[in-house]
Amino acid sequence: MSNKAIFMDRDGTLIKDPGYINNPDQVKLLSGTSEALKQFKQMGYKRVIVTNQSGVARGIVSEEVLKQIHERLKKLLAQEGAGVEGIYYCPYHPDGVIEKYRKESENRKPSPGMILAAAKKMDIDLERSWVIGNSYRDIAAGQRAGCKTILINAEFDQTYRKPTDPVPDKQAVNMKEAVNIVKMYDRRSRSAVEKTTSISEDDGPSEHEIRQPDTVPAEQQSRVAQVRAKGGHGEAEASKTNKLLEEMLRHIKEMQREGMFEEFSFAKVVAGIIQAVVLLCLFLSLVFLTDHTKSASSVHTMIGYAIALQLMVIALYMMRDRR
Repeated sequence: MSNKAIFMDRDGTLIKDPGYINNPDQVKLLSGTSEALKQFKQMGYKRVIVTNQSGVARGIVSEEVLKQIHERLKKLLAQEGAGVEGIYYCPYHPDGVIEKYRKESENRKPSPGMILAAAKKMDIDLERSWVIGNSYRDIAAGQRAGCKTILINAEFDQTYRKPTDPVPDKQAVNMKEAVNIVKMYDRRSRSAVEKTTSISEDDGPSEHEIRQPDTVPAEQQSRVAQVRAKGGHGEAEASKTNKLLEEMLRHIKEMQREGMFEEFSFAKVVAGIIQAVVLLCLFLSLVFLTDHTKSASSVHTMIGYAIALQLMVIALYMMRDRR
């Protein structure tokens, strides 16, 4: 089976970005970088850096010094028990002052050349892989290569999207949150595979479990039909209500699972409080549904409150995701 990989930008994603780095001493790991790389390894991902380095074409740094910078980066990671399986860089730029490097290149992001080269060399399945970076060039390169994408959009260094920019699959404020996004995706994927496997292995009931229905007298069949006709409308209404409640509860559980891996925020606290009220409304609607002294309007009122509040929760999460 092919490998899966995390392709990462360098400056502003793994290390601090002071501008053009032209000295190994300028390499400073961002908080959480080493831990994120270690967790990706535990999850079975190859870790590959893909970085545009137009400073070479601009005469700011030589390839020799760039290699020293990358050696310094690997040393800092190793000191914290982390590492990467590959570092790919593109030194070219069409406006470079060094003639040797003054050209367009399929390796320069947003083109996917570096990702494709690494995938070929390391036998990487791009559909199972991710690209993580703090610019829309990273996202475009990842999408063109067929990977899933995460935009690092730190609160202290906001990246604003232009209409022509691609839409990332996910956004994270740092590498820690990016790890949690990948973890959650993998967990859901495994769950879906296990469910599919379970269904395919189900051979159905054995022969002795298949029984013919007993014969029912015609008179009894008539009485049963009359009872069903009378209660049919009520049962249909109850069925619709139950399905609606089940769908809302499923959605709530899904959001709660996602919330386990998100960063703290005021919007999240407010959403959590409102979510608790939603659960209370749903509980009351279930109580009213089983209480024959309560009218159907009471149930519908509680469900209406729950829906309205749930929409508020969704709006808060959407506002948070737009940050």
